[in-house]
Amino acid sequence: MEVRIALLGEVTAHVRGQRVELGPAKQRCVLAALAVDLGRPVSVERLAERVWGEDQPRRARATLSSYVSRLRQISADVRLERRSGGYLLVADEDVVDLHRFRRLCARADRAEGDERAAALLTEALGLWHGDPLDGLDGEWAAAERDRLEQERLGVECDLTDLLLRLGRGEGLVAELSARAAEHPLDERVAAQHMLVLYRAGRAADALEHYRRLHARLVAELGVDPGAALRELHGRILNGDPALTAGAAAKPAVVPRQLPAAPEPFVGRDDELDRLDAVLDRSGGTVVISAIAGAGGIGKTWLALHWAHRHLHRFPDGQLFVDLRGFSPDGAPLATHSAVRGFLDALGTDRAKVPVEPHAQAALFRSLVADKRMLIVLDNAADTAQVADLLPGTPACTVLVTSRNRLTGLITGHSAHHVPLDMLADDEARALLADRLGAARVAAEPAAVAELVGLCGGFPLALSIVSGHAAGGLPLSALVADLREFGLGALDDGDPEASLPAVFSWSHRALTEEQAELFGLLGCAPGPDIGLPAAASLAGLPPARTRTLLRELEQASLVTRDASGRYRMHDLIRQFAAERAASLDSGPALRRLVDFYLRTAHAGNRLLHPYVTPIELDPPEPGSRPHPLADDATALTWFDAEHACLLATVDAAIAHGLHRAVWQLAWASSTYHFRRGNRHEQLMLWRHALAAAEHLADPDVRILAHRLLGRACADVDQPDEAMRHLYRALALAEDTGARADQAHTHHALTWSWIQLGDDGKAMEHATRALEIHRTLGNPAWEADALNAVGWCAARLGRHDFAREHCRAALALQRNHQDRDGEADTLDSLGYIDHQTGGYQDAVDHFTAAVALYRALDNTYQAVNTLDRLAESLRALGRPDEARKTWQEAESLYRAQQRAEEADQVRQRLAELDAAAERV
Repeated sequence: MEVRIALLGEVTAHVRGQRVELGPAKQRCVLAALAVDLGRPVSVERLAERVWGEDQPRRARATLSSYVSRLRQISADVRLERRSGGYLLVADEDVVDLHRFRRLCARADRAEGDERAAALLTEALGLWHGDPLDGLDGEWAAAERDRLEQERLGVECDLTDLLLRLGRGEGLVAELSARAAEHPLDERVAAQHMLVLYRAGRAADALEHYRRLHARLVAELGVDPGAALRELHGRILNGDPALTAGAAAKPAVVPRQLPAAPEPFVGRDDELDRLDAVLDRSGGTVVISAIAGAGGIGKTWLALHWAHRHLHRFPDGQLFVDLRGFSPDGAPLATHSAVRGFLDALGTDRAKVPVEPHAQAALFRSLVADKRMLIVLDNAADTAQVADLLPGTPACTVLVTSRNRLTGLITGHSAHHVPLDMLADDEARALLADRLGAARVAAEPAAVAELVGLCGGFPLALSIVSGHAAGGLPLSALVADLREFGLGALDDGDPEASLPAVFSWSHRALTEEQAELFGLLGCAPGPDIGLPAAASLAGLPPARTRTLLRELEQASLVTRDASGRYRMHDLIRQFAAERAASLDSGPALRRLVDFYLRTAHAGNRLLHPYVTPIELDPPEPGSRPHPLADDATALTWFDAEHACLLATVDAAIAHGLHRAVWQLAWASSTYHFRRGNRHEQLMLWRHALAAAEHLADPDVRILAHRLLGRACADVDQPDEAMRHLYRALALAEDTGARADQAHTHHALTWSWIQLGDDGKAMEHATRALEIHRTLGNPAWEADALNAVGWCAARLGRHDFAREHCRAALALQRNHQDRDGEADTLDSLGYIDHQTGGYQDAVDHFTAAVALYRALDNTYQAVNTLDRLAESLRALGRPDEARKTWQEAESLYRAQQRAEEADQVRQRLAELDAAAERV
C-alpha cells in the first residue's frame, strides 16, 4: 500500500513511506473518527460530537467541511466521500492499522494450528506503537482509547494462551509479571502469570502471587478468586504434572452476575404478580419482560428484587449487563461489547472467540442453548441494542429494562410489557419509613406528606431525600430545601438527564468542611486522586481528610475504586467545579502542585541517587508530600500517580506556574526513562522549555534545551535533538556552566551515535570526560568513562575501550551506583563480544540484566537481553539464545518498540532456519 493511516499510536498518515502533515489536532481527530468506522458513513452530528464533544463551535459544519477538504489531499488511495448527511472514509482495510490489526486477529482465529495463529497475533500486536489515538483529546478520543486498549489486552492474553499451549511459558515470565502489575485484579492475567511461573520452576512464586491476589480481592472487593483460579492454585499445590504440558483445563462456569437485591424494597405488588404470572405461564420458555418507565422510577430495583426471589428457577446461572442506554456520561454500550462480556462470564476460551460481532452472538446463543438461565439486560436504549443478546432456544428467561416501551421487542419478539408508574402515596411513605424508621416518620406527618408530594412518587428522589435525612436533618428543613430548589429536574420524567437540582440537595446537606472538599475535588487535575494528594489539596491532616472522603462517599458524591483511589462521576465533578467557583481554589491548587512536585522530586532522587537535585521553592503551607521509602516504593507511587502528574503539569501551565512546570518535568524524568515513556518525556520537556522562556534563569533554559534534546533523540528526531543540544551547549559556554557543558557533551555523544557518526560521538564523549574529571563527582566521571569506552569499542579500539569501562566500573562499585554499574557491565559485554570473548560477554550481559531487573528498569534490560542472545548464539547455545530472544521480543512488544521486536523476530527466524539445516 502506498498510504498508511496509523491509529494504534500517534495518529499519523504516511504516503510512500513519507509522513504527511495532517494539520491541527481537531483535523487529525476528523481523520481518526472516520478511520475508526472505515467504509461506514458517520453523520455530521456524530462527527462533530467526536471532534468537539458538547462544546461545539458555532460553525462546526463549515469547519468540518474545511477539514475534510484538506484531508482529501492525503492520497488517491484514500477517499473521503459525502454520504447522506455525513462523511465516510473509503480505503482498503490494510490502509488503516486498526483494521489490519482486527483482520489479522480474525485470521488467527481461523488459522490451522497454534503456531500460525500465534504468528498472526504477534504480527497484529506489532502494529501498536503506543497509546491509541495518541495526540487527540476530548471525550470521544478518551473513550475510544480505553476501548481499544481493552481490545489490545484481550488479544495479548489470547496470544499468551497460544504460547502456553505451545510450551513457551518460560519466555513470558517478564511480560506477564508486568501485565499482572498493570492489571492486578484480572484473574485471567493472574492465571497465566501463575502458570508460566510454575513452568519456569518457580512454583513458590506462583503460589505467592495467588496469596497476594487472594488477599487483595478479599480486602478490596470482599470476594474470593473465581473457581478456575482456585482450581489452578490447587493443581500447583499438588504439583499436577499436566500443568507442564498445557494450560489448566477450565471447569464449567456458572455465572452469578446479579447485583445485590435492593434493600429496602416496598410496593410494586401488582408488577411482581404480573412477572410471576408470565414466568409461570411460559413454563420455562423464553420470557422477555420489557419493564418500561421513566428514569428514577425503579425499573432496575424491580428487576433485581424479582430476580433474587426466583434464583432457584435458574440453576445454570444469571447474567447481568448495564447497557447504558441513557447514561449521561457516554454512548450506549455496544451490543458486541455486551456479548463479549457474556462470553467471558461463561468461561469461553478467548482464543476461540471469533472476531466478527455476528459470529460472537451466534457463539453466545450456542452456549446458552437449553440452559435454564436468567439474563437481565438493564437500561436498554432500543430494540436493536437488545436483539443479538436474546437466546435462540426456549430455555432462558430474559428481563429487559428501558425508559422506552421497546415496541419492536413487544411486537417482533413477543415480549410481555410491564410498565411502571409512580409509587402510590402509601408506598412512598412506606419507603421513607423503612429508610428513616417508623417513629421518625410518624413524628412529622405534615412534613412527610409534603415530601411525598414534592418527590412525585419517584423512588430515586425519595431515596436521596431519605439519605440526607438519615444524618439527622429535620424533615421540615428538607421540605424547605425542596421548596426552594424544586424538582424541575424531574419534570421531563428523567431525573438522570437533569440532576443539578438533586445534586443541590446533596450539596446543601454537607457540612461546610465537606462542601469545601467536594468543591476542591471538582477542580483537582487528573482522573482520580489518592488520599495523600487529597489531604494536601484540602490542607488537612490525612486522618481528617479520610473521614471527609468517606462521608462524601456515603453521600454518593465520590466513589472509591479497588486500589483505594477516589473518583467522581463526570456530571458530579462538573457540579462540584461549579460550586468551587465561589471558593478561592488558588491556594488549594498550589498545595496540590507542591505535593506532586515534592513527592516526585524525592522519588526521582531515589530512582537516580547521583542526580544533582534542583532547588525547590519553600513548601506551600498545608502541603504534605508523601514519604517514599526506597526506589521500589517510588516506582509504585509514580505508576499510581502517572496520569495525575501529567494533568498537574497541564494545570500548572494553565495557571502560569512556570517554575513548577519545568521542575515537574525534571522530577518525572528518571521514571519516564525507566518505563520507556519516550513520547510523554518529549511532551513534558517541550512544556518545560516553554516555561523556561518565561523565567530569567539561564541555568533552567540550559537544562530544558538539553533534556528536550535527549527526549527528541529518544523518539528518533535527531535533527531537532541536535538543535536543542547545541543550543544548550552554547548557553552553557556563555555562562561558564562547566557541569552543564559536560552533561551536554555527554548527551551529544549518544545523539551522534544515533546518527551513525562514531567519530563525532567520541569527540563529545572525550570532552565530557575531560570536564567531569575537574568537577569531583565520581558518578559523573564514571558515566563519561563508560561513554568513551562505548565509542571506542564502536571505533574498533577495544583495548582502550575496555580500560575505560573497567575504570568506570570500579568507580561505580565503589560508590554503589547500580544504574551506572549495569550500563558499564553492558558495555563490557559488548566489547567482549566484539573481540570474540563470548563467554565473558555472556557473564557481563547476565550481570547487567540482573541489575536492571533489580532496578525494575525493563527498558534497558531488554536491550541487554538482545545482546546476550547474540553472544549465546555465538557460543553455539541456540536453545538458550532462542529463549532469551523470545523474552526480548515480548518485552519490545510490550514497550511498543516494534522495529526492535521485528529485528529480534528475524533473528529467531534465522535460528530456526539454521536448526532445520542441521
